[in-house]
Amino acid sequence: MKKITPFLWFDHQAEEAANFYAAVFKNSKVTSVHKVDGRVMTVNFELDGQPFIGLNGGPHFKFTEATSFFVDCDTQDEVDKFWNTLSEGGEKSQCGWLKDKYGLSWQIVPRTLTRLMSDRDPVKSKAVLDAMLKMQKIVIADLQHAYDRASASVPR
Repeated sequence: MKKITPFLWFDHQAEEAANFYAAVFKNSKVTSVHKVDGRVMTVNFELDGQPFIGLNGGPHFKFTEATSFFVDCDTQDEVDKFWNTLSEGGEKSQCGWLKDKYGLSWQIVPRTLTRLMSDRDPVKSKAVLDAMLKMQKIVIADLQHAYDRASASVPR
């Protein structure tokens, strides 16, 4: 076990959630299920090699947006896949954020966003930020278009 492992409190769906997440992400699996009196208590699982533990702790605590998982995407196809799969049955929000059907928050973010927003030119980076703030799912082509428009407007 790694030194730090995210520990997720579910009402009663820890095993279902672990199986769902393992199906969404490559190189993922449920590694063990621990039962007490025949009922699932905890589930250990890995998402792309990162260990997690899910607990069926009852309805006492709920997930909030104060904690989320950041999914770093290379392509629009990846953004679309994670956005569509994780948001199904959940809630879509702004700027690449969503809640899945278990209430867990995710940020689905293309690397292009980070690269374009890191531009030294504040006009270009602000144009990208402004474009992103109007989006739910982040669309790389729209970010690039905002960046290119800002680049064209910068005097040479």
